[in-house]
Amino acid sequence: MDFKNGKELLERCAQEGCSISQVMLRRECVLGETSADEVKRRMMRVLEIMRESAVSPLKTPQRSMGGLIGGEAKRLSAHSAKKRDICGPVLQRAITYAMAVLEVNASMGLIVAAPTAGSSGVVPGLLLALQEQYHISDERLLDGLFNAGALGYLAMRNATVAGAVGGCQAEVGVAAAMAASAAVELMGGQPQQCLDAASTVLMNMLGLVCDPVGGLVEYPCQSRNAAGVANALVATELALSGVPQLIPFDEMLAAMYAVGRRLPAELRETALGGCAAAPSACERCRGCS
Repeated sequence: MDFKNGKELLERCAQEGCSISQVMLRRECVLGETSADEVKRRMMRVLEIMRESAVSPLKTPQRSMGGLIGGEAKRLSAHSAKKRDICGPVLQRAITYAMAVLEVNASMGLIVAAPTAGSSGVVPGLLLALQEQYHISDERLLDGLFNAGALGYLAMRNATVAGAVGGCQAEVGVAAAMAASAAVELMGGQPQQCLDAASTVLMNMLGLVCDPVGGLVEYPCQSRNAAGVANALVATELALSGVPQLIPFDEMLAAMYAVGRRLPAELRETALGGCAAAPSACERCRGCS
């Protein structure tokens, strides 16, 4: 059940007559030499951690270690409670949860790197919001996580998920691609539509730089997780509606990797360019080296 790229993944789905999540689950069972029940048990623990990190800051905000963020998710939640939000229930909840997870990460709490700590809010943000809006069971939500895991595996195998190598397009971009693919499957889409959505996300976030203020995974990382959720939701809607994606996922992943490698060092997690070099950012983090 192993696969090396998106093309092979789709072939496995067609041959077995199953979804991406099912292929990934079987792969984990075979390569890990363990039962499906055990693999699902471990993934359920992943879901529990994701949910806790997405919800706890809404009740008890925590200031980040660098002092740049803290309390944003609770503000969003309060704004929604007053019926002042304009994004709609899925996107509003998704960006709230995504920013909450980054708050937990930046305050040294427990999160799930999906695929990295700096992009850890996107996948749980969107999937938990969909669960609430459409009453999706936890068991079904696991399918979304297995689907997302398949896309993350392909990104790590054939490109990168490191901001220091490929910029934020490789972190939040890949996270959003994972979330979009998972969302498509959860909402009844086919494997090809999942990869179409993932490809659309990478296309729309192509060239996004990694420029953490003060070298900390706090700002603009938190806001970019929210933006990643929005990109994922747009790509999901396009795929489910049948809008074609002209560039296959494998080719888009290769393009993302090539662009990332061409980014100057100042825009790859060194905090020497972009937002990190703005005068106000330097002042907030007490100067740049």
